[in-house]
Amino acid sequence: MMTYPNIDPVFLSLGPLQLRWYGLMYVIGFAAAALLVARQARRFGWQELEAHFDSLNLVLIVGLVLGARLGYVCFYNPGYYLAHPLEIPATWSGGMSFHGGCIGAVLAGLWSSRRNGLDFWRVADLYVVTAPIGLFFGRIGNFINGELFGRVSTVPWAMIFPEGSPLPRHPSQLYESLCEGLLLFVLLWSLKARPWARPARPFWPHGSMLACFLAGYGLLRFFLEYTREPDAQLGLLWLGFSMGQWLCLLMIAAGCGLWWWRIRATR
Repeated sequence: MMTYPNIDPVFLSLGPLQLRWYGLMYVIGFAAAALLVARQARRFGWQELEAHFDSLNLVLIVGLVLGARLGYVCFYNPGYYLAHPLEIPATWSGGMSFHGGCIGAVLAGLWSSRRNGLDFWRVADLYVVTAPIGLFFGRIGNFINGELFGRVSTVPWAMIFPEGSPLPRHPSQLYESLCEGLLLFVLLWSLKARPWARPARPFWPHGSMLACFLAGYGLLRFFLEYTREPDAQLGLLWLGFSMGQWLCLLMIAAGCGLWWWRIRATR
């Protein structure tokens, strides 16, 4: 068994103001994604994006945060928040859903792209291949907070989390950081140029990177959920799957369907 490092989630206190590692991880993830998107836009010669780059980034961040919070409210604890609606905006008390954030970011990107006369599918290709960077840092933040820990386990690297009972558990946050973050980033980054290739490749239309992300993340997260402790208020649902697994199955179906639709639409 390994010892949980028990890092203070607050890395800097300035009077009543507390700066937390989790928030810092979000900032690092957003900044890294913006830099990589700008690099791709220059490489692929898409100068039109530069005029709307800052506003697009802001809209995506707002959409992601709002979607993540509303996703948690709707998917994971609707009964509680129906009874306590004033607590819905209280993001500082915890409760963010990746799946909700993904929906919010896609809808925000679609709205902003159409408003500014940009091709949404090209925007999606540039941004989505950088999303795993944010996932990598976000899961590290979860690990530092000691939240979203894994199921009880006897593996040699199991840890006792402060809020996870005295039993050793999978450090599932680290599994997700490496797989949904680092591994998925390497895979998507290695494929990023295919939709931009000339002559165009029939199986790699614009939008295929979004499809790969949806299906790839869904597949990785589905299997990693077997090491993650289900949400206490939900437990395991139909067929013994967690809520995260059911949402991942929808992501996989959406990714496969999107790829098929984009191939047909660009023929």
